Amino acid sequence: MDFAALAVLVETASAGSLAGAARRLRLSPMNATRLLAGLEKELGVRLVHRTTRALSLTDDGLSFLPHAEALLEERAAALASVRGRQDGASGLLRLSASLAFGRQVVAPLVAAFMAAHPRVTIDLQLSDSLVDIVAEGLDLAIRIAPLDDSSLIAQRLADNPRRLVAAPAYLDRHGMPATLAELARHECLTVSAAPHWSFRVGGAIRRVKVAGRFSANSIDAIHEACRGGLGIANLSDWNLHDDVARGLLRPIPLADAEPEPLAIWAVYPTRRLVPAKVRLFIEALARRLKAEAAERPGHARLPDG
Repeated sequence: MDFAALAVLVETASAGSLAGAARRLRLSPMNATRLLAGLEKELGVRLVHRTTRALSLTDDGLSFLPHAEALLEERAAALASVRGRQDGASGLLRLSASLAFGRQVVAPLVAAFMAAHPRVTIDLQLSDSLVDIVAEGLDLAIRIAPLDDSSLIAQRLADNPRRLVAAPAYLDRHGMPATLAELARHECLTVSAAPHWSFRVGGAIRRVKVAGRFSANSIDAIHEACRGGLGIANLSDWNLHDDVARGLLRPIPLADAEPEPLAIWAVYPTRRLVPAKVRLFIEALARRLKAEAAERPGHARLPDG
């Protein structure tokens, strides 16, 4: 039985289209169609319903799918057992992250990871836009935001504590807000498409509209504007570096609220058939986040393992 054809079926079920499966497997649509047709011929049944708008598995396809997944997993385990490296990580790893997080956290991890896994190559895509990882043929995306419901698999890597901060020069001119109500009278530096900040107030989450003379579609730009004294920013701990310790920025604790902590997620297309390169990169990133959080006691709580 052709393992490439099995992979086409499994990825078609995950992506919801043959074109999506072809992108993930880096095949031409023609080759993917040929492989799937060959598998159907070998089994003597139709595995997918094809229309001009959608593709879905037939009853026979749904019945055969878990067996195809198991065969591919057994093959991967067998290959890993006879390879020189115990982890079996190899091939191209395509991943995405936001501009700031990718530059400050993910990119510095790449060199050590590639040295530890010399048969892995990496293509890192940085963008503050929400990327369709199936359509783009990505293996992994790192996201820091509430996740929409989808068929993707999300693994929580760490808490993402946030703090209100401002430059001493700004606070000298405008004073420091003590409550959420007072914050409304200050210059707040916001992401262009998100003029609301979420706060934990008591046991509830409250979204507050904030405004200021400066907004940007880049966290890096907001960070620089904040250091330049333009206003108050709501930044993640990893984004602050040692700005607070060096006195470049000062934390602003509110008496009645605190910024809602988000989470850092690893998002990938399917729980099954997770390649070693993806699993090992996720583990390496989780270790890095845990180590960095340990250097900021009191500001981050990371899950064990």
